[in-house]
Amino acid sequence: MYAQTLTLLNSPPTRPDNKDSLIETLAIEGAAHARLHQFAEAEKTLGQATQMCQVSSEATCGDVTRARGVLAIQVGQIEAAKQFFGQSLQFARAHNDHFLEITTLLNRGLTSLGEEHFDEAIDWTNAAYQLSMTLGAEGVAQGALGNLGWAYYNLGDSDRSLDLSLEAERRARKGGNVTGQLYWITNIGYIYAGRRDPEHAKESYLKALELATKIDSKEGIYNALRALALVSAESGDLGDAGKYSDDALAIAHADNNRLDELYPILVKGLIAARSHDDAEAERVFREVERDSKANASLKWRSEHALAQLYENEGQADAADREYRAALATFEAERSTLQRNDSRLPFGNNASRIYDDYVHFLVSRGKTNEALQWADYSRARTLTEGLLAKESATGPPPLNPQQIARRANATILFYWLGEKQSYLWAITPLKTSLFALPAGSEIDAAVQRYRRSLAGPQDVLQAADPDGQWLYRTLITPAQALLKHDAKVYVIPDSSLNNLNFETLLVPDPTVSEATLAGPKPSQAKLHYWIEDATIANASSLRILGAAGAAKPNRGRSLLLIGNSIAPSDKYPELAKAAAQMQDVSRYFPAAEEKILTRQDATPSAYLASAPERFSYIHFVAHGTASRLSPLDSAIVLSKASAEDNSFKLYASDIVGYHKQHPLRAELVTISACYSGGDRFYSGEGLVGLSWAFLHAGAHNVIAALWDAQDDSAELLMNKFYEELDKGASPDAALHAAKLFLLHNSGFHNPYDWAPFQLYARLG
Repeated sequence: MYAQTLTLLNSPPTRPDNKDSLIETLAIEGAAHARLHQFAEAEKTLGQATQMCQVSSEATCGDVTRARGVLAIQVGQIEAAKQFFGQSLQFARAHNDHFLEITTLLNRGLTSLGEEHFDEAIDWTNAAYQLSMTLGAEGVAQGALGNLGWAYYNLGDSDRSLDLSLEAERRARKGGNVTGQLYWITNIGYIYAGRRDPEHAKESYLKALELATKIDSKEGIYNALRALALVSAESGDLGDAGKYSDDALAIAHADNNRLDELYPILVKGLIAARSHDDAEAERVFREVERDSKANASLKWRSEHALAQLYENEGQADAADREYRAALATFEAERSTLQRNDSRLPFGNNASRIYDDYVHFLVSRGKTNEALQWADYSRARTLTEGLLAKESATGPPPLNPQQIARRANATILFYWLGEKQSYLWAITPLKTSLFALPAGSEIDAAVQRYRRSLAGPQDVLQAADPDGQWLYRTLITPAQALLKHDAKVYVIPDSSLNNLNFETLLVPDPTVSEATLAGPKPSQAKLHYWIEDATIANASSLRILGAAGAAKPNRGRSLLLIGNSIAPSDKYPELAKAAAQMQDVSRYFPAAEEKILTRQDATPSAYLASAPERFSYIHFVAHGTASRLSPLDSAIVLSKASAEDNSFKLYASDIVGYHKQHPLRAELVTISACYSGGDRFYSGEGLVGLSWAFLHAGAHNVIAALWDAQDDSAELLMNKFYEELDKGASPDAALHAAKLFLLHNSGFHNPYDWAPFQLYARLG
């Protein structure tokens, strides 16, 4: 409320005589002028304060430096702002001024947001939030949460962004902070729009516009109008889109802010394209793309819009060029991110571009090229952890049949698209493409089937319709390419990462197609697909082939860790853990084993054991899966001491340690609940402990998709290692162990035998 701030500061009584208080007053006044873009007044006021601080340094001089940083941000001088905030932070710490410290940290995070260095922004802003909570500075904490939400939104992590933005809005509303409330409501609208929920997005934007108008916040009004223009254009409400974009453009133009002008200008292009004014649409998109003020997201959005425009006009070569340009712009921006937890969700920002381009290539009959680009979009962060960093300009050469020959298997590569999904079935001799329903239809069936697998009824006995439909939809198109007892690698997409394909319900081959397509297909005799095929998962064709990756250690050494002492009531001891460890241990030479159990089974003990030297690593423990922060998924072990609370071996610890000490394990087995993970990212797949060990260098990882039962897990692992001891490969051994449970024990329900999956790459 900057205008009100200036009114108060220039009202009686007169300005304070106390120099310290006067400097603080000038700093507040200068920041208010800066936020109102009254730059001459801001310079004059802050210049006066700076001169006073040069004569003698007062306790409030750090506020002046911070205000100069705010001014630098507003005039677009980001490097100068960073220098001012650095000086302010140094001053705050030297003078033990914690409030100045947290506000400077918050502003430093804002400079990173302005530069689109979103992972860096998270570091600064999270530091501000943590310190504000210690001080009880609720206003700063609320602002930090909201800024974190915006950073995660731009990184493509809508789940975490929504949680943070909703909490920031709740705190702002509770504290009567209307400005903060309207910002975070606007952010929430963007999240809904990204989730293709335009109704809730527009509702949020209109609420934000109402609040911004109420307090006459020009910035808030502009942000709401800009967002309303975009969602209206994408929804086909071209009249509203034109009005909102005109109003937003007028505000930006009056403020002489070219970057802010480009967003409503882009909407003008979308309106022209929707109105079939192709020449105007092309002119506008080129204007945005080529403007020196355009940031990376504006460039790839305009290039994507141009690609769609040319595609609709039938200019295939021009469309292809623009799709590639948009993806190159996106991938170049992605390459600037430094951390895994930033790169992982960032792929969500390009999911629509990749989907449109794959569909475009397929429609032109370029099915092999479409597969090449589809695979390029997969497992980017995992690939960078295992192989040489890829070019941001396009996919490397790919020979799918050669990979299938090396694997001696059929590879089923899935692409779940917004309008059309695809299955590439790859054998050593050929690659075949099959069209599938839209991704949303498949996603819905997968979610229902996952719930059915949890019981209480056996899906086979119940002849679950989703289990049958998923088999007919996902497998039957490629049935002629699959031999009986086939070896199959599944490269899933989207919700298929959460589906164990072994559990799909296969009809008896003697049942007619008419019966299967009839009103009661459940009358057909059924069995699980695991009885027809040995199935493993892979992240991408490149990862499965893994050319140039380190060869696995083929020895018989074992690192066995588990049966830990319960660290808390939340993680009680596993009754069968000791028995499972004994079962596993007896299949390895005693001289080649290192066993960490009970009080010795700690995270630090794992890292200190040089795990990179073992060919087999096996955990028997509880597991946790973090949906909001998958690299916080963990294996629950023992405390090193009663005072030590470090009893979790996090996925981030595994990735961090093995960056310097890569694993060469033939197999890592995580006999723990949800060790496969609980969150999949666009292109990257399911991320959790299994992903972490693959990133660390393991060639095969066995992990659980859901809550593994203690009794069935012990029996399955005993049979699994028995098969390994006979010389079976990990996929064949796991297949045999599951069939044993299915047919020769009381664990015939897939909830008991199917949680564990094999994630593999060729060695």
